[in-house]
Amino acid sequence: MANDSRFIKAIYSIMDALKSSTQLAESMESSLNILCSILECKSGSFWMQSIEEKRVYVIASNGPEDKTGYSVNIGEGIIGAVHQSGLREIVKDGMHDPRTADTDDASLFGSLSLVVPMKTLHGSYGVLLLNDPSRPFDEETIRVAENCCAFIALDIEEKGLAFKPIKNKNILVSLRDVIKEFQNGDELHRVLKGIDLDVYEGELLVVLGESGCGKSTMLNIIGGMDQATDGQLLIEGKDFSHPTEAELTQFRRDYIGFIFQSYNLMPNLTALENIEFIAEISQHPLESEEMLELVDLGDKAGNYPSSMSGGQQQRVCIARAIVKNPKIILADEPTAALDFHTGQDVLKLIEQIVQDRGTTVIMVTHNIEIAKMANRVIRLKDGRISSIRVNMHPRHAEELSW
Repeated sequence: MANDSRFIKAIYSIMDALKSSTQLAESMESSLNILCSILECKSGSFWMQSIEEKRVYVIASNGPEDKTGYSVNIGEGIIGAVHQSGLREIVKDGMHDPRTADTDDASLFGSLSLVVPMKTLHGSYGVLLLNDPSRPFDEETIRVAENCCAFIALDIEEKGLAFKPIKNKNILVSLRDVIKEFQNGDELHRVLKGIDLDVYEGELLVVLGESGCGKSTMLNIIGGMDQATDGQLLIEGKDFSHPTEAELTQFRRDYIGFIFQSYNLMPNLTALENIEFIAEISQHPLESEEMLELVDLGDKAGNYPSSMSGGQQQRVCIARAIVKNPKIILADEPTAALDFHTGQDVLKLIEQIVQDRGTTVIMVTHNIEIAKMANRVIRLKDGRISSIRVNMHPRHAEELSW
């Protein structure tokens, strides 16, 4: 009876997730989280075929590591073979299976894995991979996974959804098993418990999670505002885990731009002077006046922060971040203190920065709606990445509502 209720709970939860979400990637992430939780699997991933090539890509993953960079050719390895054949398979120790020896998917397998195709009568759209269950995969577990994959495949088919991956992704930042600890009295508090993440050039990456899960701490480590207790930080492939003060200063000055929730403008400087101050200490700055015009505040150049609204101050903050001409902009809750319309205007500017300038933006937010405009969405939970997904069709900021 317990098994029957587990099966029913999984199916209804997945159906509800598919029905309630307007984005397929979000539905797949929710379904994957449900499956891993109810079936008690340590990790899992959904793979989807590209519309342009005979290759399948990870579109959603559950577990502490970023798996969204993985892909294999159809017919290649275990994943590609299951996608091609349309036949599910239970795999023991897929990491050392000879079929994965020359593929990118070997490290995604556990000691015991279930691989299920997402298919309809008209063909296969992708694959589900589940790893390391608390008990061996039984018929009921397989039935739950197959039903989930069938629902998603029908959803893909009925809505005509397609996945077009971002190719030639240049990795700017990599975190490898990053741990951060703080001393709190006599107790040692571990905020980050092993973060593995790649950040790509020209992407909008949104980080979600409850207060205290480590979002801002991770952002501060990427931005050189804090250092990891253990693990590795790579900047364009070079180890930046223990920089000198001079390296750190140059990195923060030229490589990273910051957008803060509380604006952090200097009150004794005008809007233009706040931007010029940053431009003067940057190596390859843009024109301060042009950046003020870009955020539609050319007529507020002589205004002090105290005479400006919250939305105007945030736009000055954005102009200040852009004027450095950085490769990455870190935005920590940039709309939290703003009303909907002002927040939407700020998000439009951030979208414009990514699209027009090719700048990478990592945004921390509590607002789930904002995640719909991201290229990828990461969820942190209790100091770890709990899941990550690729948005196949990111929304425009003007399409969001909350």
